[in-house]
Amino acid sequence: MFDSLKLSDLPRKQSYVLRKPSTTRPTIWVVEENGLRAVVKDYSTNKFVFRNTVGRFLVWREGKAYKKMKGLRGVPNIYRVIDGLALAIEQVPGRDLKKVTREMQIPETFLSALKDLVNDLHGRGIAHCDLKKATNILMGKDGLPYIIDWGASISEKEFRFYPFNLIYKRFVLDDQMAVIKLKLRYTPHAVTPAENKRYKNRDKAEKHIRIIRDRLRSILQKLA
Repeated sequence: MFDSLKLSDLPRKQSYVLRKPSTTRPTIWVVEENGLRAVVKDYSTNKFVFRNTVGRFLVWREGKAYKKMKGLRGVPNIYRVIDGLALAIEQVPGRDLKKVTREMQIPETFLSALKDLVNDLHGRGIAHCDLKKATNILMGKDGLPYIIDWGASISEKEFRFYPFNLIYKRFVLDDQMAVIKLKLRYTPHAVTPAENKRYKNRDKAEKHIRIIRDRLRSILQKLA
C-alpha cells in the first residue's frame, strides 16, 4: 500500500495537512488510499539547503529505526521512504495520552503493556528518547499502547563505543523513567519498590552524562 505515492501527489490526493512546516520542521500530511491512512512526514517543503542535508539525514535515520522495529507490536509500520525526503507511516487509530488523560484515568493494564513495549524496543537496540512527551504515546482503539514519532531515537549500535555507550544507556533509562512517572501519577499502587527507588535516585546519575544527553536530545527534538 502507498507503493506508488509521490511527493507531487500529496496536495492532490485525499489528504490534509496535520502540521504546517517551519524552518526546521517538516510538513505532516495525512493521506488516504483505498480506505487506509498514512501519516507522511515531508521535508520536501523545507528550504533547499535544509531539506537536502538535515532533512535527508533525518529521513534516513528514522527510516532505519522503523525498519529495525518491523513487526514489533505497538510501533506503526513504515510504508515507504519517498525520494529520500519523506516517510509514509501507518496511521494508528487512537488518541495521544495528552487527550486521553483529560477524559479518563489510564488503566493499569495499559501501563503494564507500555512497559513491556519499551522493554521490547530496547531489546532491539533502540531508545526512543522522547517518551516524556505525552503526544508520542497513543492509546489505540484496541486499548493498547503505541509509540510514534521516532525522529529523536538513537540506536545502541550508533553509540556502542565509550563514552557514547553511557549516553545510550542514559537514554534507555529515560525511556524507563517516563513509564514509571506515568505509573506514579495514575496507578501508584502498581509501582514496585524497585521502580520507586530507581525513580527517587534518578538525580544521582552521572551529572556530565545528563548534560550531554540533554543537549543531544534538544537538538534531535528541534530537528525531528
